[in-house]
Amino acid sequence: MEPQKPRNDNSELLRNAASLSGVAIQMGVTIYLGNLLGEWSDQKFEKTFLEDTFTLLAVFLSIYLVIKKVMALNK
Repeated sequence: MEPQKPRNDNSELLRNAASLSGVAIQMGVTIYLGNLLGEWSDQKFEKTFLEDTFTLLAVFLSIYLVIKKVMALNK
């Protein structure tokens, strides 16, 4: 009887891939909600710059969350 070869364990790679698979959706939802909040704020306060401001803040927030997630996976 031959000894069994150690199988190639890709479970960590698959776990990381599954964890990062929702990052694009999370980014899109964060930016979309920031845009909706800015659009609502523009109408509520009768301003013209709030939609752009909230959308830009949502972009920065989503990038921060992605970087935080990737750094947590690298530990």
